[in-house]
Amino acid sequence: MRLWSLHPRYLDRQGLVAVWREALLARAVLRGKTRGYRYHPQLERFQAHRAPRLAINAYLHAVYDEACERGYAFDRSRIGPVRGIETITVTTGQLDYEWWHLLTKLAARSPGCYDRWYSLGRPDQHPLFECQPGAIAFWERVT
Repeated sequence: MRLWSLHPRYLDRQGLVAVWREALLARAVLRGKTRGYRYHPQLERFQAHRAPRLAINAYLHAVYDEACERGYAFDRSRIGPVRGIETITVTTGQLDYEWWHLLTKLAARSPGCYDRWYSLGRPDQHPLFECQPGAIAFWERVT
């Protein structure tokens, strides 16, 4: 499971579809609808939020918006209510790590997308997140 802290605009088609599915799985976990993945490290920041279900809905909504911009037909009814909620902190170290990780994936599977983004200095974070200085998140499994 990878719930990117990066803005979904940077994801290629495969990445956008994958994060949609994985965020829907995360939503099911947070709603208690599945037994698997309950302790997945990618969920810790959502579980720590005051309103975990609203946070994952907000996460999904931004992915949905990006899909719509690209002309994809994601199912809006799969997302619960979306309200203004507190952001989740993400560190510059985490964003940098995810950016490197994504660029590595894009270089292998979507060279055109890689060429579009590789020279970008610092990418934007997903709208649910607020960036502040710091190291890679403790929950990240660095490869």
